[in-house]
Amino acid sequence: MKLVLLSGGSGKRLWPLSNDARSKQFLKVLENERGDMESMVQRVWGQIKSAGLADSAVIATSKMQVEILQNQLGGVPIIVEPERRDTFPAIALAASYLYSQGVSLDETVCILPVDPYVDDRFFERIRDLDGALHNSGAKLALMGVNPTYPSSKYGYIVPEQGGANEDYKRVGRFTEKPSEDQAERLIEQGALWNCGVFAFKLSYMMDNLLREGLPMQYEDLLARYATLEKISFDYAVVEKESHIAVIPYDGYWKDLGTWNTLTENMGMQRIGKGTISEDSSNTHLINELDIPVTIIGIPDAIVAVSPDGILVSDKAASPRVKDMVEAGRRPMYEERRWGWYRVLDYSKFEDGTEVLTKRIGLEAGSNLGYRKHVHRSDIWTIISGEGVLVQEGSITPIKAGDVVTIKPGTYHCLKAFRDMEYIEVQKGAVVQEEDFEEMFSHWSDIERHCVGSGAKAAGAGRNAL
Repeated sequence: MKLVLLSGGSGKRLWPLSNDARSKQFLKVLENERGDMESMVQRVWGQIKSAGLADSAVIATSKMQVEILQNQLGGVPIIVEPERRDTFPAIALAASYLYSQGVSLDETVCILPVDPYVDDRFFERIRDLDGALHNSGAKLALMGVNPTYPSSKYGYIVPEQGGANEDYKRVGRFTEKPSEDQAERLIEQGALWNCGVFAFKLSYMMDNLLREGLPMQYEDLLARYATLEKISFDYAVVEKESHIAVIPYDGYWKDLGTWNTLTENMGMQRIGKGTISEDSSNTHLINELDIPVTIIGIPDAIVAVSPDGILVSDKAASPRVKDMVEAGRRPMYEERRWGWYRVLDYSKFEDGTEVLTKRIGLEAGSNLGYRKHVHRSDIWTIISGEGVLVQEGSITPIKAGDVVTIKPGTYHCLKAFRDMEYIEVQKGAVVQEEDFEEMFSHWSDIERHCVGSGAKAAGAGRNAL
């Protein structure tokens, strides 16, 4: 069995901590058994490893989330969507990737979200989807959760009545987010919560691509990706399929998609600087800034503070935040493969000059890409740590207190020996993340370039190489 984990999301329901670059699965608000904070994706990947499924798993995500995945999980296999186009195009691209890698057409492929909050038995149960496909002869096999209460927040899988097989049921129909009264009647009929987990033979998806006139080879489909219809897998495939099986899962499952559900599973009332008074029962504070926050006499609330903004909301009303967040805003905090950055200030002057100030963290052993900017200059003030600076092939040591100016058109990068923090002031007619031309991203390539250019390095820099 091959596992494809879908990692997407626009980050609106858990604003201001989440944004386009850091959706809910990347928020480090869950406490693990060692007492460390981890994200949903880190928790799920750890469970997949414990179940012995990591070697068969790949994550499909948009290019905006690649670096944060690398930062939190390391060198996991990733299929990169050039742009977001809903779940059918994402699954089609993943299937074509597996096919182009030589995976057998008879292999079972399991699709699941990257962020379910479940116990370890969930991933053991996933293995049974392969048997359900084989034994039922179904084209699709789904996993449904035994409901614990009549919820209007979830979709329901309604099995056909009768049938003696206890391992799987044939799906009769689907009901999307019914009223609580309807949900109660559905549960009486044996309906299951739809948790977004399903499996098919690779040949099934390849046949779907052929019927749609789409290429089976990964590179060819990648080249046409921007032309694919934005449509969910449910609408494009599941609703048209008449022979679907479902297996029940009777363990713990929860969708931590709102502040209400997320705080129920945080394990602590406060993360970050601040205090909460005793008469603020069931109120949670998550503060990513260095400014302390005090909450007095406000029960059943969520207070979330990040570089992107501040949310103060009654928990029951907090899902409405997705309708109030301004679309298209630039993320003020991002995690990258090498560390993180936080935007501190932005100004635009009368002559059109833009100035953007960031605080940047570069993790020990990591490096920035070797690149140049076209429209802007950078000034770096090193706050802590040490490493080496590369400019136009020349390598020099760099440490706390050093100030460096990078002119437009100058190839440059940093490598950290110890965790490094520095302030970056960008100045120019245009200040954009996209303003760069990168020559190399890996340190080994930068090293070969510097040695090949015959550039002289200071002692510390030469030792780094």
